[in-house]
Amino acid sequence: MTQRSGAQRTGSADLPLHGGYVPKWLADRMARLGSVMCEAIVHHYGRDELLRRLAHPFWFQSFGAVMGMDWHSSGITTSVIGALKRGLAPLSDELGVHICGGRGKHSRQTPQELVSIGERVGFDGAGLAGASRLVAKVDSAAVQDGFDLYLHGFVVTDDGKWAVIQQGMSQERKQARRYHWLSEGMTSFVEEPHSAIDGHGQGQIVNLTDRRAAASRRGQIDVLATLGPDGIAREFVALEPPPPAVVEEPRQMVLPHLVMPAHHEVRANDVLAHRLRATLVAAADRGPVDFADLLRIPGVGARTVRALAMVAEVVHGAPYRFTDPARFAFAHGGKDRHPFPVPLKVYDQTIQVLKAAIVKARLGQEEGMAALRRLDEQARRLDLAASGAFVDDVVVEDRQRSHSFGGRSVFGWEPAAGSGSADGDSPAVPQAPGRP
Repeated sequence: MTQRSGAQRTGSADLPLHGGYVPKWLADRMARLGSVMCEAIVHHYGRDELLRRLAHPFWFQSFGAVMGMDWHSSGITTSVIGALKRGLAPLSDELGVHICGGRGKHSRQTPQELVSIGERVGFDGAGLAGASRLVAKVDSAAVQDGFDLYLHGFVVTDDGKWAVIQQGMSQERKQARRYHWLSEGMTSFVEEPHSAIDGHGQGQIVNLTDRRAAASRRGQIDVLATLGPDGIAREFVALEPPPPAVVEEPRQMVLPHLVMPAHHEVRANDVLAHRLRATLVAAADRGPVDFADLLRIPGVGARTVRALAMVAEVVHGAPYRFTDPARFAFAHGGKDRHPFPVPLKVYDQTIQVLKAAIVKARLGQEEGMAALRRLDEQARRLDLAASGAFVDDVVVEDRQRSHSFGGRSVFGWEPAAGSGSADGDSPAVPQAPGRP
């Protein structure tokens, strides 16, 4: 995923509100997998690229889905920010990446955290604390779209660059809206800091960040100084409805805006089947070639290589490949059993392989990291040629074999299936085009 230097990348996502919790057995694994994936991105592409990806709503959703969270719900934001904060904390000095804030009271601690980190590593913590407050104010007050902020995550690097992921909720609509910010390319907080404001029409919004609202912003300050709060209240009561005005259509750039459906199960139309098929074929083709030694380790087999292929895509993939975040839930399932229970044996092996590859890469041995990269390259080569609708078949097969993979959800451990499905680690893989 690349981006032109100086181009601001921001976006938003609409998500259904879901209750529930993240069990410790998943939260701990999310912290380990999320941190090692961030290490891989920094290793290959640098810290600035990690910030750009976190600022992209489609990539962020895919990142959470590949870690076994519910693929579409509002909880993915809280759980991913929390996992990164826990997982990257021990690596912050080495990577130069720091996660501040979080949900509720943790969001209010962001300014103090930034000041403390700034004193330690040398950036202007007080200035960034001000940036944190301004970003929150813009998405809660300057842009009034009916969503009340309750989460604010601030990701900052040692050189003072940052990304913000924050989320608001509307109980009336049973929705959450996530907002993404990036410091790159920003010149003003109060005049058009967003590339655009985009989404389904849900009534009139107030956007005081529009460049045409500059006079309004100045006027509000003057009125407040002249009349005071009581005077403003009296004037407001005396106002007559203004005549309709002809409003010029604003010129706005297209902003990445993700809308996730309300249904919990993963349906075939939520997934681009040809890309899922390409990933499975790539895992079958490259696995035995690139992971020959690994495949002889007990517990590591084709199912683990499939998960690694999806993780590799999140690490290396181009932006266009994240238009269907639900597809990445086919790596490690979901905690609520959609599309299938979390396969803990596969999950642990994924973390083990990635961690080993990172450790070796630090010593200059790039074989493991190169093998993962080839998985993603192979999937992209096969993308256009792969075809066929088989998403439901993959869901059924993984559920049938869930017990052998250590399947677990918030409902408990997955029981053994009636047919002898507890052996092996090699679900059926579609054949590559042209193969007999």
